Parts: sequence; structure tokens; C-alpha cells
Amino acid sequence: RLFHIRTPIILFVVVFAALISLALGCKVGFYQATCPRAESIVQSVVKSAIRSNPTYAPGILRLFFHDCFVNGCDASVLLDGSTSEQTASTNSHLRGFEVISAAKARVETECPGVVSCADILALAARDSVVETGLPRWEVPTGRRDGLVSRAEDALKLPGSRDSAEVQIEKFAAKGLNIEELVTLVGGHTIGTSACARFVHRLYNYSNTNAPDPHIDQAFLPNLQTLCPEHGDRTIRVDLDTGSVNNFDTSYYENLRKGRGVLESDTKLWTHHITQNLVQQFISVGRPNQLTFSKKFARAMVKLSQVEVKTGNEGEIRRICNRIN
Repeated sequence: RLFHIRTPIILFVVVFAALISLALGCKVGFYQATCPRAESIVQSVVKSAIRSNPTYAPGILRLFFHDCFVNGCDASVLLDGSTSEQTASTNSHLRGFEVISAAKARVETECPGVVSCADILALAARDSVVETGLPRWEVPTGRRDGLVSRAEDALKLPGSRDSAEVQIEKFAAKGLNIEELVTLVGGHTIGTSACARFVHRLYNYSNTNAPDPHIDQAFLPNLQTLCPEHGDRTIRVDLDTGSVNNFDTSYYENLRKGRGVLESDTKLWTHHITQNLVQQFISVGRPNQLTFSKKFARAMVKLSQVEVKTGNEGEIRRICNRIN
């Protein structure tokens, strides 16, 4: 494997029945009769892509999150267009589109017009996380693809400067509770961010002519070296310093140490309610990692069913970046 895995390679056989029943029309094994190799094809494409370029793992996970938070998990973020979701400023650094397109093309060759782009993206997000160290979990399928993609709808997405209160409100609007918020943000353990998203913290935070005081003083020079005050704002920086290739709980430990890169992440440690939830993942050791793995899987299943389209809603796109 490309990544060092700290947790044992075990199969999550747990089918989160209570969650899965929330999305009528979605179920584990939806394509068993109509396209039985769909999931293995997607897995093969994703695995190959990540082994050739590890940055695809966080890219695909983020792509999935940005899709689900805007009008549900309907692959609307994949649609091209001069005013589509892709053109929103918050989506300017999304990546992984080509991997989803490649998986869709392979699936279409075997089962034309059967498997939705929304399901391929959901499966690819799971497979990306598995490639970086988490045990596999089952993903309910049966979503259909949306017909609308508007840049203005991306305002619903959590932002890199959001307070804990705002993040809680945005997640609640999607039916996700505070613990699921803190758990899903743990995906930043394999993430990166452009300097543009946090450079305001490094030099003149809130017009104080000083850095954000919540940043660890020993860590601050590292960020300033990577992101000079008047430097290239597109340079990408690891969100989990020292462990970005492993899907583990060190991200939470970095928040405790004042080494959160994004302001929104730091706010989860400085807010008393979310801090208690961050703290639960900080304990070192295998049992804690397994607890995080299980909670992350459950939260991903729930996220994957936000405002899904099923039955006769939407369509099954032939190509993911445009409607039929």
C-alpha cells in the first residue's frame, strides 16, 4: 500500500440500517442486479488514481462534501457551465473531476445508462478514504443526478473563516448534528488548503497588525515561510502537519496544540461545546482510532443521504459534466 496504515485492515460489515432507511430508494447493493461490478470498477479507478497522485484522495473527498452540501448529493458540482457551482469562489480549488469522469466512462462501457454520477462520486469518496487508512464501510446507492447547478447556491457551504456557531448552523440545516460536524471535519487530516484561505491569520488578523493569537508561536514561522504576506496565494499547505498521508486523529491533536491551519478549524477548539467533542478524538492509541473510524463512517453515510434524488427525480447522466 502507498500509505502506512495504523489501523488493522478490517471490513466494516456494519450496515447502518437506521441511517440508510432515511433515504427512500437508496440501499446497499442497489446495482447488484443491474450492474454488479459497478462498485469494484469505481474502486479500481480510484485506487489507481490515488497511487499515481495521492492528492486525489483529499480532492475527491472534498468534491463529495461540496456536492452534498449544495442541494444534496446529486452530482450537481460536476456540471460544467458559466454559472455552475464550479464557478463559485469557494469551489475554485476543487479537484478530482477527471477521476470521477474516468470511473463513469468505465462503468458506462459495462452498464450504459444505469449508474448515476452521484453514486459514483459517493463511492469514490469512500474509496479515497479507505486508500488512506480507514476500514471500508458500505455505501447505500440509488441516487439520481440533478439537473441544476448554480454558483450562488454554493453560499450554503461552510467557509474557512466560519465561527463554530455558523458551522453548527450550516450542518444543522443539512440534518447533521454537532458531533457529526466535528467528525466530518476530521477529513482535513488528509487535506490541504491554498494560502489564500488562511493567510489573513498570519500577519494582520482582524486588523490588529499581528497574527492570530490562537496560532502556536512555534508553528507560526512555518506557515509564514510557506505563505509569505505578499506571496503566491495558490500555494497549498497541509492541514494536518506531519501526518497528511494518513487518515488518523492527529489532526485533532494539532487543533489542541494551536496548529490548526484554517480559522474555522481553530474555532472548533476554542468553542466550549465543540472543544469537548474534539477532545474525545485526541487520546492516543488503537481504540481511539477505531472509534474515530466508526464515527466517521457513520457520519459519511448520513452525509451521503442529504437531500438525495431517487425514483423518477433527476436523471442518470451519460457524461458527468453535462445533463443528457
